[in-house]
Amino acid sequence: MTNKIKVLIVDDSALIRMLLTKTLSESPDIEVVGSAEDPFVAREMIKKLNPDVLTLDIEMPKMDGLTFLKNLMRLRPMPVIMVSTLTKKGANVTLKALEYGAVDFVAKPDSDIRENLIAYTGLLVEKIKTAAKANVSHTNLDTTKQISNAVARKPTKLSKVDIITVGASTGGTEAIKTLMMSLPTNLPPIVIAQHIPPVFSTSFAKRLNDSTQITVIEPTETMELKYGHAYLAPGDDHMKIFRRGGKLYLKIERTELVNRHRPSVDVLFNSVEETCGKNVLAVILTGMGNDGAKGLKKLNEIGAHTIAQDEATSVVWGMPGSAVALGAASEVLSLSRIPKRLLSLV
Repeated sequence: MTNKIKVLIVDDSALIRMLLTKTLSESPDIEVVGSAEDPFVAREMIKKLNPDVLTLDIEMPKMDGLTFLKNLMRLRPMPVIMVSTLTKKGANVTLKALEYGAVDFVAKPDSDIRENLIAYTGLLVEKIKTAAKANVSHTNLDTTKQISNAVARKPTKLSKVDIITVGASTGGTEAIKTLMMSLPTNLPPIVIAQHIPPVFSTSFAKRLNDSTQITVIEPTETMELKYGHAYLAPGDDHMKIFRRGGKLYLKIERTELVNRHRPSVDVLFNSVEETCGKNVLAVILTGMGNDGAKGLKKLNEIGAHTIAQDEATSVVWGMPGSAVALGAASEVLSLSRIPKRLLSLV
């Protein structure tokens, strides 16, 4: 019998602590070893109980969750799942938490807390199981520092690459930012599907736009794709690529979930394969599950160049690992090597 995942809950709300303890304890794979009302209590409980995963509220008395997380990841790196509010402010703080090394996040319900919290317990359990296996031996801050100062030379000549397409999930916000910070502005259009809620995708697009040379847009309607621009699929919408009058366009569709996701990486990859054929560079980055693996396989089979992030630099090697298992990747590269490889291919 496998050992249970030991979880410590850190939240200033007694109701949240009680509900999370009760619902998570119903999972046969999880043991809630304790709950703390603030980071100071949590710090002592971590030393005493040695949990495998921490769930961490952002807004707490005495010390906010972000400050505690930053200290924790510096002194005792461990898998952390943030419990966030579905607001613009909550999204910005959560993205900062992911930058500091949190593995993932869940949205705290703003009404009917008891009922809604129980409703998303299944998702939280899944994320805790993933977090327990996540790679937190290094923070993404280190990777960003290593390569953000080494922006590769702008290519003097472009090959027959019509589009660069990227898919990611857990750990993807920081991986995508790291990738984009090392790319120049005269590349073919970049289209991105990241599993992320709506409010968070808007904040993430702005964050990318502010931190990279490339213009990053979260599209809300059909639009023409342009060189030097990147397009992030909105949370809760699929993004598809099509051609009209010899030009590439994207469209947004709120159709059924694919691989339990919307946006889905497979939906994006499949549309790119149908529209651009082999004139594609496709990258699959860190993420839970297998969304994008089959789409990458199709692209690989028709001659497009496909890249999967390696296990050592992935927070979770689910999506890229699935792609590699299918034989869908032309290459498996560390995150720091992917930008230069993309440039060499165009």
